[in-house]
Amino acid sequence: MNRWAVRGWCPDAWRPMMAGDGLLVRVKPRLGRLTREQVLGLCDAAMTHGNGLIDMTRRANLQIRGVGENDGQALLDRLLALNLVNADPVIEMRRNILVAPDWRTGDDSHGIASELQERLGELPDLPGKVGFVVDAGQASVFYDEAGDFRIERGEEGSLILRADGCPAGVPVTPGKEVDALIALAHWFATSGGAEAGRMARHGIALPDWADGDILPVLPTARIAPGRHDLGMAYGLPFGRVEARILAGMMETLPAGAVRITPWRLLLLEGAPAVRIEGLLSDPADPLLRAEACPGAPYCPQATVETRDLARRLAPYVEGRLHVSGCAKGCAHPRAADITLTGRGGLFDLCLNAPPGGPPLRSALSPAEIFAHFGAA
Repeated sequence: MNRWAVRGWCPDAWRPMMAGDGLLVRVKPRLGRLTREQVLGLCDAAMTHGNGLIDMTRRANLQIRGVGENDGQALLDRLLALNLVNADPVIEMRRNILVAPDWRTGDDSHGIASELQERLGELPDLPGKVGFVVDAGQASVFYDEAGDFRIERGEEGSLILRADGCPAGVPVTPGKEVDALIALAHWFATSGGAEAGRMARHGIALPDWADGDILPVLPTARIAPGRHDLGMAYGLPFGRVEARILAGMMETLPAGAVRITPWRLLLLEGAPAVRIEGLLSDPADPLLRAEACPGAPYCPQATVETRDLARRLAPYVEGRLHVSGCAKGCAHPRAADITLTGRGGLFDLCLNAPPGGPPLRSALSPAEIFAHFGAA
C-alpha cells in the first residue's frame, strides 16, 4: 500500500497527501494573509518542488500540487523558513482558523484570531477536519461557512460563542473569547466528539454555559472581484492559479500582502485595479458561479475530467454549476442549481441537489451534456 494514500484526514505541510499529480502540500497562512516575501517564496517553492500549480481551499488555505516524494523535506524546510508552517507538527495540525478576511489590525477579528493562534497548545486532540471561525465584524461574512467552534457578532451587537449546527449562541465576556473557544473544544473532546468527527454531527446536548438563544447577525455580501477598501480582489477559476502568474503579479503591482478567502478569491492589499492574466476581475464572470474539483487525472477518486467541461458549460447555465469528479463533492458539498457527478467515466445530471443526488438524467457523455444545455 502506498504510504501516502491515506483518506479521511486533511493534509498539511508535515503530512502531505498523494493526489493524481503527486503529493499535495497544504499551507495555512496565519490570519489568512501572506506578505510579499512569503508569496514570492511560496511561488518559487511551488515551481521548484511541485508542478507550479497552487490551489485555494474552502478553508482559506493554499495547496502546492505535484510535489515529488523526494522533494517533500526540501519543500517543508523552505516553508518553515518562510514562517508559513509551525515547527511543531501538532500545532500545525491544529491551525485550522478561518478569520474574516477584511480584518484590520487591532479589531476584534484580528485580536481574537491572533490570541487563538498563540494558545493552540491548550487545545485537546481533535479530529483533523475540526476548525475554528472568528467572524467578529459588525456583519457576518462567514454565515454559511462551516466551522465547528465559532466567535461571531450576535444580532444584539455583542460577541457570541456558537457551536456549529446550533442556530444560536451565548454572549461571551470581552477578552474571554478564546477561553470560551478552548473550553468548548475541550467539552467536545471529552463528550465523545471524535466519534462524530464534526461539531454539527455531534448528537450530545451542549452544556448550559454554551447553550444560548442569541442569533448571529445577518450576513453581508461576500467580497467580489473588483475594487475593495483594502485594495483589489481577484477570483481564481476553480480556486487554482499558476505560481508564475501569482509571482508576476506580486513583482509588478505595488501590493504589500495577499489575503486568502474561502470563496476562491484573493485580495491584494493596496493594489490598483488592473487586469491580470488567468484571474477574474469582472464580478459578472460566469466562472464565479461554477465549482469544479480537480477531477481526473489529478484526483484518483475521479473518473471524469471536470474543469474544462465546467469552463465551457458555465456561460450556458443559470445559477450555480457544480461539476464533481465523484459523489464526494469536495469542491461544493451542498446543493447547486445544476450538479454533474462523475460516475464510471460519464456524468449524472441533477437539479438543485448535491453530488450523488437523484439524477434527472444518467450516464451522459460531455457531448450529450453540451447538447442538453445548448452549448456551442
